[in-house]
Amino acid sequence: DRARPSPANAFQLAHARLLLDSHRALLKRDLLESSSMEIGRALYEAPMVVLAHDTAADPVFFYGNLAAQHLFELSWNELVQLPSRFSAEPVARDERQRLLDLVSSQGFIDNYSGVRIAKSGRRFLIKQATVWNLIGNDGQVLGQAAAFDYWAPVASPE
Repeated sequence: DRARPSPANAFQLAHARLLLDSHRALLKRDLLESSSMEIGRALYEAPMVVLAHDTAADPVFFYGNLAAQHLFELSWNELVQLPSRFSAEPVARDERQRLLDLVSSQGFIDNYSGVRIAKSGRRFLIKQATVWNLIGNDGQVLGQAAAFDYWAPVASPE
């Protein structure tokens, strides 16, 4: 379900639970400090960036909270149609793929840093990102997610 988070779908509650439960299981800590019953809304409106992509051969984002949409300059509909590789510049895509392969084998990585790119071409550095596998109730990997709350502008190459 790639419908825009709203009160009608409890702000994509099923996606929020998948992201939060997988994070807790793998990292042994909560992603959100909130004990709110409205975890879907809390995740969607969190000040940190939270993104998730599926397991397609060319993974596509299926979730990005408001902070992610703002940072990457994408609407919800644009984000959930975007192959996640386009969040990195072409020269950084090999490095990004190595990161994802490492997450696949280890379950998660913590303290990742890398340069990403917004829709306008604006480049920014992310630091201290956590990337983790999304694990379904049956143990199957359903995708990968990332969360970070540090980013800074990077000058474009001349």
